[in-house]
Amino acid sequence: MAITRIRATFGCGISQLQGLSKDLFRYQASTVTTKPLLIALIFAMVGCSSAPKMPAQPREQTKAQETEPQVDSSGPLPLGFWQDRIVEAAKAEWVYFGQQIVVIDGDEESIPHVGIWEDDDDSHSDRINQYWRAVGKPRLSGYDCKQPWSAAFISWIMQAAGVPNDLFPPSRAHRSYLNRFVASADDPYAALIPRTIYQYKPKPGDLICAIRGKIKPPEVLEELQDLLYSWRMHCDIVVETNGQTVHTIGGNVRNSVSKTILTLSPDGYVQFTRARPWVLIVENRLE
Repeated sequence: MAITRIRATFGCGISQLQGLSKDLFRYQASTVTTKPLLIALIFAMVGCSSAPKMPAQPREQTKAQETEPQVDSSGPLPLGFWQDRIVEAAKAEWVYFGQQIVVIDGDEESIPHVGIWEDDDDSHSDRINQYWRAVGKPRLSGYDCKQPWSAAFISWIMQAAGVPNDLFPPSRAHRSYLNRFVASADDPYAALIPRTIYQYKPKPGDLICAIRGKIKPPEVLEELQDLLYSWRMHCDIVVETNGQTVHTIGGNVRNSVSKTILTLSPDGYVQFTRARPWVLIVENRLE
């Protein structure tokens, strides 16, 4: 198996991921054993040529709101207004990046469909530049793949959905806004409330966050306050849940805007796994 790219779990600048190649897979006839994950990836890569057609690239703008996805508000909204717009904005970006899917079941992870990567072409690199502009870094793009852009993606989505900056402060690091939410967790009027994965079941519009490292998830919120200052974080947006699985969308996940499908515990809670060590959920009370 020839490898032409070494990529990272959350982006090329975080940790090397051995064995994943998008550009070229050569099958050697003498090979008699192949890992199941790589088999699934090979078929996924072969199927890339039939990936859904991308929407047209919008004009480059200096503000996220100027390039926000078109949200259909003609019908009844099952969520609050802002919650619905957040979910729809995240879905639109996922479609634009080729609908990459990551499946996490316990400690097993697979990628049944590979989408478009951050540095595959100018248009998608420029799209990531839009995310960076939302957090005041206009010189970065998808070609700066050693720069983790997941927090910039979340910030852009919030701006595109129309969430005021005083409710969700744009940040190039997840812990910046998470620390603010934790500090105001006792405010009965707070719109975004951090919860541990043992306390709360996710719903669409929430944020679900993992650490970039090895640590036992806290069981109570008070433990988060001391740990967030040193954690390196990654957050996704919850877009769908049915009690058995939860679907999330995040940026800089396997070098793209990816949908991750998680298997929940039998009672509907997010599970801590080595594949993606989830530790907290931000309950979205925006209406």
